[in-house]
Amino acid sequence: MAVVMRRGVMATLVSATGFGLMPVFASYAYGAGMSVTTLLMLRFAIAAAVFLVWLGLRGRLGRLTGRQWATLALLGGGMYAVQSLLYFTAVQRIAPALAVLLLYLYPGLVSVLSAVVERTRLSWTVVGPILVSLAGLTLVVGRLDTGLDVPGMLAAVGSAVAYACYIVLGSRVSASLSPTVTTAYLAMFATGSFALLGLASGGLDIGFAPAGWGWVAAVAIVSTVLAIALFFVGATTLGPVRASILSMLEPVVAVLATWLLLDGALSGPQLAGGAVVLAGAVWGVLAAPARRAVPVGERVTAGP
Repeated sequence: MAVVMRRGVMATLVSATGFGLMPVFASYAYGAGMSVTTLLMLRFAIAAAVFLVWLGLRGRLGRLTGRQWATLALLGGGMYAVQSLLYFTAVQRIAPALAVLLLYLYPGLVSVLSAVVERTRLSWTVVGPILVSLAGLTLVVGRLDTGLDVPGMLAAVGSAVAYACYIVLGSRVSASLSPTVTTAYLAMFATGSFALLGLASGGLDIGFAPAGWGWVAAVAIVSTVLAIALFFVGATTLGPVRASILSMLEPVVAVLATWLLLDGALSGPQLAGGAVVLAGAVWGVLAAPARRAVPVGERVTAGP
């Protein structure tokens, strides 16, 4: 049992590391001349291909009902695509570490949204996590007259809101499908959305520097396929709540990687604010089972 638990812990920590490195890989991809739309379309196309081939070889694709197809199209082509677009736009405009910290407003938002959807009383365990996270947000943002990229900040906060909505809805409407099957089809529908968006806006362009393909592969394989697969291994072994708490390593990795690789260190107040945001996130995860709400770890998929 101890060996299995250690394996689950290791899988979850490696998963969080993969997610934490994603904004750094994305920054390098942007530096190679790649647009946000192109990066996301290629990311999800590669991830969908890997998951669908793996499921096909194991005979686990199964047959989906019309309602399940419609649900996955809404989640993957709509909500998850919007969340990813906002998050990767934020990574392009503001410090990647800052974008990750703001994304972690989502556990507190999940607490509130779950209570609203389930029509339960807004107790302190519901409101507290989001208030703590918002207090940390004020430290992370700091003064508004210091050259802050407001659109980038709004995109990061918007990605947290979109992610929370996606988790609350998705955890309920796709419970009949396995996480791997769900992830495969979500990635497939997200690919279609970004392909259409790119064609409509002229944002698809593969004329970027050759090095960009390596960074795309890193985002798709290391920070998507492996990170998601390992998160599911950890959640299955440890339970979703413990896995979610261990996944808080993600923003820590992002901050350190940004500082070491991109020379993008945050200020002292921003780091303190980030710690407060993560404290609210941990509270939101721990409070979820007590409210009989959907634990944050029970996500339709893991990571942004």
